[in-house]
Amino acid sequence: MKDFWLSCGHHLLDRGEGGGLIVTDEFLKAYLARPELAPPPEACTVERTLHAALLNEPRRSITLSDIAAISDVDARENWQVMIAFRDLLLRHKTLESAYAELMRKGPNGTPMLFINQLTHVILRNALDGCEDPYVLRAAELFFRPQLLTVHDNALIAADEETIAGVNQQTVSPLVSMLGLPVEAQIDVMVDDNAQTYWERSDLFDMAIDLTAGRRGLAALAQVLTRWVSHLIGVDVEIEALTEVTDANFTWYVGLDAEGTKIGDKLWSDEELDEDALSDVIGLYRLTFRDPSIVADDVRGEPVYLILAMTPDRLLRMKPQNIVTGLPIRHLETVG
Repeated sequence: MKDFWLSCGHHLLDRGEGGGLIVTDEFLKAYLARPELAPPPEACTVERTLHAALLNEPRRSITLSDIAAISDVDARENWQVMIAFRDLLLRHKTLESAYAELMRKGPNGTPMLFINQLTHVILRNALDGCEDPYVLRAAELFFRPQLLTVHDNALIAADEETIAGVNQQTVSPLVSMLGLPVEAQIDVMVDDNAQTYWERSDLFDMAIDLTAGRRGLAALAQVLTRWVSHLIGVDVEIEALTEVTDANFTWYVGLDAEGTKIGDKLWSDEELDEDALSDVIGLYRLTFRDPSIVADDVRGEPVYLILAMTPDRLLRMKPQNIVTGLPIRHLETVG
């Protein structure tokens, strides 16, 4: 079986009997390697002592008074955020259940960086055994913002940070720890080069065609299906649509903020102007294999999923929306 996304740290985690990821000391130590937490030479004794203690015992109880004793204001804030996040992970049996709580109750100060990293490693678990590079590349939309452009009548999505030339070592210290290359050259994924994804999956340097009716949006439907099944234990069918006529938007989920805005207008029977229509990247129809789990008032109706880009052609997907936004009676997180 081919491996991918080594930088997410999945090899540092254990897998429970229910298939969920179990936090290990090694995984927690990877966060301590982040530049925001590694004490600089001028760090005070309290900060250096705290960092060393946690490297030795990552689950060690840390109080607010322990952090308050750190002299540097920014360092105190970083440690408060990190310990709150660590404690969230440790309160739950699996990373999946921690993620579900975080999404249902709200981030409450959890940095988007941490949320994306959590999404990254959980999605790696959900896609374990996948051998389709198109599906894996489409999955990157869940945790990495994309920049869209039209080229030869095709809508191409490329990683925003890679295009901007951001050094990936600053995003994940595991990249440098594992000796992974960081220089990237953007290629659009096609059949001739798709198999090179396995050796470059941590570079995020392959673009994907998201033109309606083509392979990219269909691959994203497969990722969404696995995501729903893995996180909340619900079997669904998700179909990428190329056109819709007389659709009844009884229930919809915006897969990003722009998609939610468009869904709100459709639900209110508002006309969409040409700009709004041009911002829509993908439209999906979701149906439940077991209709009995669906709320009575929408049973028998499809759920529409809307993916859209901002006016400046950025796509910032919010995969948590499909976890929290489906009209189902009971939510079961992977254990």
